[in-house]
Amino acid sequence: MKPWSYETGYNRVNFWRGDEFCLKAVVLDLDGTLLNGDKQVSERNSAAVLSCYRKGMKVIIATARPPRSVKSMLPEELLAVCSFVYYNGALLVDPALDLEEHHPIEMSTTEEVLTFCSDNLPEACVSIEVNDTWYSNREQGDAMFNHPLFKPIVCSWEELRKVAATKILISQFADPEQLRALFQDKLQFVLTDGGQLIQLMNKSVTKAVGVLSLLRHYGVEATDAIVFGDDYNDLELFRMSAYAVAMGNAVDELKALANEITDSNDRDGVAQVLEGI
Repeated sequence: MKPWSYETGYNRVNFWRGDEFCLKAVVLDLDGTLLNGDKQVSERNSAAVLSCYRKGMKVIIATARPPRSVKSMLPEELLAVCSFVYYNGALLVDPALDLEEHHPIEMSTTEEVLTFCSDNLPEACVSIEVNDTWYSNREQGDAMFNHPLFKPIVCSWEELRKVAATKILISQFADPEQLRALFQDKLQFVLTDGGQLIQLMNKSVTKAVGVLSLLRHYGVEATDAIVFGDDYNDLELFRMSAYAVAMGNAVDELKALANEITDSNDRDGVAQVLEGI
């Protein structure tokens, strides 16, 4: 792992370049990162993030989750100051800029995925997100999707084929590599949650693409950002030229790309880093 100062001239301890404080943005994944195992933001993590905001830093939440889920999990004080990369980059929202960018999957590709699933994966649980509306091929007893506050609109395969999907999620499948081989050239294919969940998005989007788009709106370079993550859908974030912090509970592939490995999400690993800058 290269020291951060090797490529940027930053002082790792304080993130200063000469007399100038260089960090201008904090980018945070949610599950396994800012959220603890109870899917909550601890008071310590919240205070550390708000402190960065008060120093003039932009705060970007970059998550696979939809807006409704994020709004139910983040405290109001964070919701009021953050911008958002939802659905692994398929939907960007910054309320302060009145900015919203939506990048759905082409309908013909959605139809192709659904036809394959209906013909070959009869036991699969398939969900489709359409700009914060949730559709599914069945009632959700699957622990992967089950949420006490939200339930999907259950539709037939034929009805599902007609929607412009922001994201497709598939669980209860036998072999993810079969789906990867068929669709990775047409879609962003991400396997998360211990290999139990396939996430499919428009081929052009990743968390990194979404974050870089927001940073451009702010006039902030990627080298002036710090990013936190734990899972495979954070890999592209870590390949940006930002300072990359992997959680102690992160997958090994992410740790290998990190400039720093902090403590776990259940031990306020985010705050442990942010309090030191």
